[in-house]
Order: sequence, then C-alpha cells, then structure tokens
Amino acid sequence: MRLWNGWGNENSDLSMDLNSGLKMLLGALVGPSISLPEATLAEVVAKVPASRLTAHPLISLDAETRVRHARGQSLPDWLAMHSGNVDTFPDGVALPDTSAQVRELLQFAADNNIDVIPYGGGTSVVGHINPNASDRPVLTISMAKMNKLLSLDRESQLARFGAGTPGPEIEAQLKAEGFTLGHFPQSWELSTVGGWVASRSSGQQSLHYGRIEALFAGGSMETLKGTMDIPTIPASSAGPDIREMVLGSEGRMGIITEVVVRVTPVPQAEQFQVAFFPSWDTGLTAARELVQQRVALSMVRLSNPLETISLLHMGAGENTAAVAALEASLAEKGIGSGKVMMTFAVTGSQKQCDFNSATALEICASHGAVADQSGLGDNWAHGRFRAPYVRDPLGSAGYAVDTMETAVDWSRVTESMESIEQAIRTGLADENEQVHAYTHLSHVYGQGSSIYTTYVYRFGDSYKQALERWHKLKAAGAEQIVACGGTISHQHGVGADHRHYLPAEKGELGIAAINSLCELFDPRRQMNPGKLLPDTE
Repeated sequence: MRLWNGWGNENSDLSMDLNSGLKMLLGALVGPSISLPEATLAEVVAKVPASRLTAHPLISLDAETRVRHARGQSLPDWLAMHSGNVDTFPDGVALPDTSAQVRELLQFAADNNIDVIPYGGGTSVVGHINPNASDRPVLTISMAKMNKLLSLDRESQLARFGAGTPGPEIEAQLKAEGFTLGHFPQSWELSTVGGWVASRSSGQQSLHYGRIEALFAGGSMETLKGTMDIPTIPASSAGPDIREMVLGSEGRMGIITEVVVRVTPVPQAEQFQVAFFPSWDTGLTAARELVQQRVALSMVRLSNPLETISLLHMGAGENTAAVAALEASLAEKGIGSGKVMMTFAVTGSQKQCDFNSATALEICASHGAVADQSGLGDNWAHGRFRAPYVRDPLGSAGYAVDTMETAVDWSRVTESMESIEQAIRTGLADENEQVHAYTHLSHVYGQGSSIYTTYVYRFGDSYKQALERWHKLKAAGAEQIVACGGTISHQHGVGADHRHYLPAEKGELGIAAINSLCELFDPRRQMNPGKLLPDTE
C-alpha cells in the first residue's frame, strides 16, 4: 500500500535512513536541526468533513480514501500531511474502470455543479491534484484501475494504454511483447502515462527516446463537451496539432483516458558511464559538443562542482575513506578541486553501444576528462529512482529538500545556473539561515539545456516556519528563473505553484489563447480549477 504522507510504498526496498556521516555533513552545511512531531493518519482522517456529494455508485465517500487523494508530493504537501494541517479534501473519490464510466462521472459533475480533479499517480510536486477551498463539491477521479495495455500495433510500433498505467506496468507489459517505451522520469515507479502527457514529462533518457511529446501519438480525452479522439497519424501539415492542445493541459480541458505511445524494441545493450572533468567550463563544453555533434547517447547529465562533491559524500555515507581514495586518484590525473562529474548512457545494439561510448569518451578526453573505472555509472543506474525517498528521512530529522528546474539556451546556462543557485542560497539570509544549493544539467538539447537545482534547509521550530521558508526560497528561485528568461518548468509542469509565473513565458496573448481553449471545453471552470492558468484568467 502507498504511504499516506510520503513517497513510495510501505516497506519499500528503496526506503532509507540517514546515516551518521550524512547527518554530520548536513550539520556542517546548514546547521543542526530538530525533529518535529508528526500527525497520525487517524488524526488527519478525523479532520475530514462530511461530504457534500450525493451518493453515486462509482464514488467513494470514505474519509481515509479522501485523505489519501488530498495531496501530491510537493514539499508543502509533505509538510501539510506530517503536521496534520490539512484543511481541504475532495468530497469523494471515484475509480472508474472504463472511459464510459469517466463520461458518466463527468456528466454527474456537470449536472450537479461539481469541480473535478483528475488523479494519476499522485506524484505531482507543484500542486496539480490539491483541491481548492470552494463552494462547489470536489470530486477526484483516479485512473488507477485503467492500467492495462489495450492494444499493440507491432508493425507501426504503437501501444495503447489506459491512462492510469504506471511506469513499471508499462515496461512490464511491453517487455512481455519485446518492446519498451523508455520513458523514465524520476517518479517512474508511481507516475502514470496520462499524467506524463498532461504535465509534459521528460524521462531520464530522453536524448534517445524523446520527451513525452515525441512519444505521444494519440489517444482519447473525455471532456464536459464530449469525447475527443486523437488519431495516430505519423505526420501532418493539416493545421495546428491537436496533440499539442492536450499535452500540458493538466486536466483543465478534460481527463485523458487512453494514451497511444510510440514504442521501440527492447535494446540489446545499455551502458552507463561516469567521467570527471577538471572544471565546470570543460564539462559544459563537452556536454554541448556531445549533443550538437549528435553523438548517439541516451542521456547526458552534468553535475556542477558543489553537486559533484555533495553526491560523492552522500553516496559514501560513513565510508569517507572511499571518497578520499577516489579524490586522490583523480588528483594524480589532474582532476582536483573544482572537478565536475558527467554521467552518460548509451543504448542500442552492443556494437552501437561500444562505438558510441568510445566516441563520447574520446570527446570527453579531449577536454581533459578522466573516465571512471570503479562502476559509478552502474551505481547511478541502480539507484536512479532513489532520490525521492530521501525526503522522508531528511524531514524526520528536521531538514527540507526541494528542487527547482528550468531550461535556457547554451549561451545562458552558466550565468543562469549561478544566479538561480545564489538566489536560493541567500533566500533565508534575513533569518541568518544557511541553504545548501547545488545543480546539475539533466537534459541537453542542441539549443540548450535544462538546469535542475536541489536545495536543503532547516525546518526551524515548526512546520509553519518550514513552509514560510519554502515560500521565500520558491519565490527567490522562480523570480530568478523568470529574470534569466528560462521556462518556469522544464519537466514538473505548472500546477498551482508555478501558474503565476506563466505569463512571463507565454505572454499576454498566449495566456489569453490558452484560457480561451480551456473555456471552450469547460465554460464553468469545473475541471481542475486553480491550476495551470494565473488568477487573471
């Protein structure tokens, strides 16, 4: 069963504790912290008010079910659940089995003036699935039962899935047929294909497989105005692409019920390699050359100096001798302080992997890189979905961890990264609080790169103080992203937390166009209100 107030499933193999080495590191970086009392599930369930919905055979009014669908996985969501300070809940939760049942539920909502929130895997980190305080009842429609491979066109390499199918089920069902989707966001274990489309997700190996917009071939969306079917046409010049209307729509137009994706045969081989560069500039230049020269890699990830050191020490835990030995070995080869770590992957036939890996290493070496021989690449791949699990033990120890991400052109990457980090790092200076911030480039393109910044700070004396500090840091980072001309979200979507920054990217006319589209499908603004678009809508 899923944890009700944290990431993952109960008794997950990926759950972790903070070792003494990491606690010492955190104490040195941001200062010692204290644990805060945690609310129990029973205490939060006791706060659930009576439902405002009339009975419906597809809708559960159970209080615990409503709690478990009340929040996503943002830091404010985590703080709300652990403090017990939760004041809004859906009035009911439906788990339809078919598109026809989704249509029935939407008709029920239209007839009874009910707000509707689509729910995929519940992994949103920007408030997509949180109900607002509203005079109207709120119905959350979970797609959890619509989780099957519905059809497979082997010749066209197209697979149709129920929109509630999570990453592991997609890969397991495809692998049985000899195929893969290859879409691996960090939330892969729990997030769903419908959610990926609705939030314009990006997988870790998007350099090879493509972001979700490249994989999304068609499907169906149920709306308050009827069913919209999106045919699977390989290419078209017949006006605006309807797929683009659905991508990133975040439930504002309707509920995606079926998704057709472009799949590929399971690759024969896959390799992950780490290389260390003497400086950020050399690593950045190599990353840019790799993608602009179209070396056939499936992933390029570049950690800046502070993240490189942080990851090495966090990964080693109490085994500081291993880090010291690695650093001594690298220093002998000219890789000392200021070093950065690149992790890249190759995917395909064994012959392709060998050739592309050798080509990548040759380019890296031309910029002074030293290839790791200790298996750090394999270690990264083994723990690639582990990062979200660190929030719970950190939180229990009184530390908050969160992220901000954007994308900019290559000419602005370094300046933007440094200014975003600095804005976050000094965001609590008025409280004399230290914030540890570091960055990596997680997705690279010919034009530019994403910038993914992680930051850690102390909760303080209360959950309220922790949330206030988060608001300060979120605003500091977001305002700097806007100032740099970056997107407010490269891979997490807009939701509630980013919507006020959207006009800077879309412009007044662009916001009006998106708003008009939502008005067409949902004139009474019942579909996931308060998400995606700013209050000026």
